[in-house]
Amino acid sequence: MNALDQITVGEFVAGDFRTAAVFSKYGIDFCCKGNRTLDEVCEKKGIDVHVVQDELNAVLESKSDNNIDFKSWPTDLLIDYIEKTHHRYVEEKSTALLFYLDKLCKVHGQRHPELFEIGLHFKICATELAQHMKKEELILFPFVKKMFYALRDNTAIEQPHFGTVDNPIAMMQDEHENEGERFRVIAKLTNNFNPPADACETYRVTFAMLKEFEQDLHKHIHLENNIVFPKAQAMEAKFDLI
Repeated sequence: MNALDQITVGEFVAGDFRTAAVFSKYGIDFCCKGNRTLDEVCEKKGIDVHVVQDELNAVLESKSDNNIDFKSWPTDLLIDYIEKTHHRYVEEKSTALLFYLDKLCKVHGQRHPELFEIGLHFKICATELAQHMKKEELILFPFVKKMFYALRDNTAIEQPHFGTVDNPIAMMQDEHENEGERFRVIAKLTNNFNPPADACETYRVTFAMLKEFEQDLHKHIHLENNIVFPKAQAMEAKFDLI
């Protein structure tokens, strides 16, 4: 066992998001379950940890001008980025996907009854994510920003109505896990987003959009679970909240 084995999956991706592609290749959840070590996930999945290490090292040692170091961003900027990029994406794409899935059910549902189940799961997902994002935007994120500005300006803050930041974070993480699991079901029902041989163009576009939605959701959850939330907990520890 070496030190690399004991780094969590989330820490790998937080340090360099390009490593997410390696974890995705092996079906390793780096967002909702990013708190597990490399050794733990490989043992559970029966994967040779040394093979995964070699692939991770190859990624980490390669140069890329496109890799963004989100971990180094100021917390307020990262929150703004999440809201304006990922929250907005969910809002816009959910509307389009609900429309297309409804259309597919009407046209192809008789031959492909699994479409009704896919549509139902995504409808629940869209509803739950909308409520989830509002809780972040109205409750958790404003307090995290308040802590960030207070530390920057050396000012005091009052204890929030939810007690400690751990409470809303735990709720958000549970909800992340729920939607991650829901999309694992959708992926299974869609044969990993591969449309059937008789699929029309709308069918193919819809499945491609679902795949893209899942990829964006993974990055969205990763940024919160593995970067924003630990930063928030570290900031709170610097205050004497009574």
